[in-house]
Amino acid sequence: MRFDLILLCFAYVLSQFYRAFLAVLTEVLERDVGATPEDLATASGFWFLAFAAMQIPVGWALDKVGPRRTAAVLLLIGGAGGAAVFAMASTPAHISAAMVLIGVGCAPVLMASYYIFARTYPPAAFATLAAVILGVGSVGNLASALPTTLAVEAFGWRTVVWGMAAISAVTAFGLWAVVQDPERVVHEEKGSLLDLLKMPALWLIFPLMAFQYAPAGGARGLWIGPYFREIFGANDGFIGTITLIMGAAMIAGTFAYGPLDRILGTRKWVIVGGNVFSLIACLWLGLIGVESLWLAVALFAAVGFFGASFPVIMAHGRSFYPPHLVGRGVTLMNLFGIGGVGILQMVTGRLYTGAAKDAATPAEPYELLFTFYGALVALGLVIYLFAQDRTD
Repeated sequence: MRFDLILLCFAYVLSQFYRAFLAVLTEVLERDVGATPEDLATASGFWFLAFAAMQIPVGWALDKVGPRRTAAVLLLIGGAGGAAVFAMASTPAHISAAMVLIGVGCAPVLMASYYIFARTYPPAAFATLAAVILGVGSVGNLASALPTTLAVEAFGWRTVVWGMAAISAVTAFGLWAVVQDPERVVHEEKGSLLDLLKMPALWLIFPLMAFQYAPAGGARGLWIGPYFREIFGANDGFIGTITLIMGAAMIAGTFAYGPLDRILGTRKWVIVGGNVFSLIACLWLGLIGVESLWLAVALFAAVGFFGASFPVIMAHGRSFYPPHLVGRGVTLMNLFGIGGVGILQMVTGRLYTGAAKDAATPAEPYELLFTFYGALVALGLVIYLFAQDRTD
């Protein structure tokens, strides 16, 4: 893999870190800035919504100005700048503002890689390449678990976040220096985002794209910490270990999904099969309930593993894009994937707060959350069953 793609992969490590690190900071942020679980659910949701909202301008920029300038400038201003705001936060509102900026900064890095893959590599390899960079980049998910817990205990959370701001800035300058833009597409046909939105085939994929990552993203990004603390009395160190396990399961799932479309000759049924298992894990947590600590860990890991179908769904959508709209196509699909998580983070925050007021047991609000997640995955699957299967 080219060096510029390796650096983009590292930038995606930062993106994965930022989307998930709140899960291990819930206690210190509540103590130091007064942030409640609902405040942090809202802040996490703002990250995803800012990330999603940026997909439209990022898609235009990838097609028009290329991935080098798009990724470097936004990561510097949003990623490094947002982390600096976070490190200076003194109220929950500052945390939310910082997460908005960080979401803007992280928005282009994965899509810049996908744009380069779609423009310079064989179409049949897209899902595998997408899974590789997603899986390797998910090391950031692991870094935001136990290593961050240990670093915060050793140096304090503000010092750790200042360090992340510095790393983000250095990475942004590196992207500016080394990323190679693909050759521009020469075409006579004009096109826009509306041309993609007019494709009926994509509208059967969008709902599942919006819902399939929400349980894993929501659980790993926020709810795993409060869940194990309130139900099983887990301390910060053990929560760091559990989040590490779930993060590793998400990485393993990403790599497992990557080549299956070429091995099995189908994308649709790979996606359906995996998400059925994700649905089962959500409903088990929601409807049956769990009294065993390690069964709960296994179910969270299953949600992470089977909820990692993102690269295959991305490849399914990419198979319908015309060449001159690849940038806007991959970012449009990503808008649904990340935007769904952002909206649902806010919704689940309010669901939790409302359910917790009258809950007879600590588990009841979380059972409601996972039942809700499972119902959404089921809805997305029903619609997706009518989608046209397409491989390259």
